[in-house]
Amino acid sequence: MSGPGPSAGRAGAEYRIEDLAHASGATVRTIRAYQDRGLLPTPERRGRANVYRDTHLSRLGQIADLLDRGYTLASIKELLEAWDAGRGLGGVLGLVAEVHGPWTDERADRITRAELDVKFGGTSDEQAVAEAVDLGVLERIPGRDDEFLVPSPQELAVAVELYAAGVPLNAISGHLRELRGQVEQIASRFLEFTTEHVFARYLGHRPPTDAGAAEAASMVRRLRPLAQQTVDAELARAMRTFATRHLEHHLTAEKPFTSGDSSLPPVPITLPAVTITAVEGLVGREHVAAFITAAAEREVQARALDALASSHKNTGQIDQMD
Repeated sequence: MSGPGPSAGRAGAEYRIEDLAHASGATVRTIRAYQDRGLLPTPERRGRANVYRDTHLSRLGQIADLLDRGYTLASIKELLEAWDAGRGLGGVLGLVAEVHGPWTDERADRITRAELDVKFGGTSDEQAVAEAVDLGVLERIPGRDDEFLVPSPQELAVAVELYAAGVPLNAISGHLRELRGQVEQIASRFLEFTTEHVFARYLGHRPPTDAGAAEAASMVRRLRPLAQQTVDAELARAMRTFATRHLEHHLTAEKPFTSGDSSLPPVPITLPAVTITAVEGLVGREHVAAFITAAAEREVQARALDALASSHKNTGQIDQMD
């Protein structure tokens, strides 16, 4: 097919595949791959060339947007097939946009390398910067080696205050990694809880109906602040309780803490999600805590018996030597 690019001689623009690639930002190879997967409507065959229209351009934009939001090509195909079948996609895309929207009022900021160095002692630390980038505390800006994007200025401010209080940078990053894992477990559990008790009735279809997705998006807006409010309230309660215990101990205790000191707050234990899932499948969700407690107690008892038996055996050997 020769001649200029998009044609306006017919109803709607027409594109050769090269023109479509240029207009959409996708490559010719990607467009052909989408066709093979059934993600794009079949183009019109005219002579030896395929003719694409604005519907193809719009579809490529939708695919790119969903890919940016983390959807796989397989799940995108399901959504688009539902739309093509007349079930609608507006509500689904609205739900996608709602979930992927900001979950905080905090706004990203920028910081120069010089400003960053000043905040952390006035010296450059390449390893610390690389660690911050790996954790997502800082994001590199293409073409700007002397400037970073700060997705959460509050998180960076906490690191600055901890460093000023004498906490080493490697300890701060290690603590953040540990804290992030624990918070992700809380988020996962909150999503499981709300999906089971709230969203299951909206998302019963795969993909959900347009109306169901729209209702779910509205519910996300209502429930969005609840997770943070709950965690804030519980963290404040726990910090008050544990801080009081620690202060009382340091003000009154005449001996150092021991592992068996009942005045200590319980040590939080984080189990892998796969372990929790396996236990749930074995005894049911309502019995997970009791099962893990019993298993731990049995292990402690077994080790105590092993230690006692070993001690008795060693004593017997000493007696025989006498």
